[in-house]
Amino acid sequence: MTLLQALILGLVQGATEFIPVSSSAHLVLVPYLFDWKLDPQIAFAYDVLVHWGTLVAVVFYFRKDLWAYLSSATKGIFSGRPLYNLESKLAWLLVAGTIPAAIIGYLFADFFEQMFSRPLPASLFLFGTALLLTWSERQAKTGRPLESLDFWDALVIGSAQAVAIFPGISRSGATISAGLFRGIDKVAAARFSFLLSVPIIFGAGLLPLKDLLQMKQFSANLPLLLTGFLSALVSGYLCIDFLLKFLQRRKLYVFAGYCVIFAVVNLLKLGLR
Repeated sequence: MTLLQALILGLVQGATEFIPVSSSAHLVLVPYLFDWKLDPQIAFAYDVLVHWGTLVAVVFYFRKDLWAYLSSATKGIFSGRPLYNLESKLAWLLVAGTIPAAIIGYLFADFFEQMFSRPLPASLFLFGTALLLTWSERQAKTGRPLESLDFWDALVIGSAQAVAIFPGISRSGATISAGLFRGIDKVAAARFSFLLSVPIIFGAGLLPLKDLLQMKQFSANLPLLLTGFLSALVSGYLCIDFLLKFLQRRKLYVFAGYCVIFAVVNLLKLGLR
């Protein structure tokens, strides 16, 4: 991996983690499209670091909200009233929404990664994301605000997040679509989707951290890894802000169209080989 490749993939990861076009598919298909031959160990370390970059981006963007949720939930526990205000309720909704993806990810993540993280299935699942975005946009209405969410909403959205274990199914696209299905306002659904990404990205990044630090090539490739981390952080932060503003006035069809075009380009390359 070169510094330029590390920069490009970091920018791609940060952007596609939050824009609903599937970061997992892009991390598979971008190297395939440009014929980049990546060392598996370096690719593993890089994947861990760019996900930590997107985690820092979303935590920093929503730092005031997350602090309010954490402090309110803690106060509620010690006072014996865990749902005593809106912030504590939303904190527990994030916990509830994380449970489905945490269970599925823990039990089946390696299986799905081995079975489907190849160019053909990643391309095909992008059509699923396109259909999901198109359907959800047709259902979109001026719906309920974030304050109206309940535990059923959180579980439905969290279950949609679990579906994104398939490379090519966008995590943000699936969770925003589930929110729209539940009658939640589009921007509120996106906001909850981004907040819901914090515990799941943290958990996914924590599990391989020990293996990462024990890698013999870790120190030697630190410039590449830091490049990916920082580029994912910056592009992730900017794309969170972009999408929240975009959804106030525009529709999801443009992202559905992009998924179709990107999938077709990769399928054409597969067909020509």
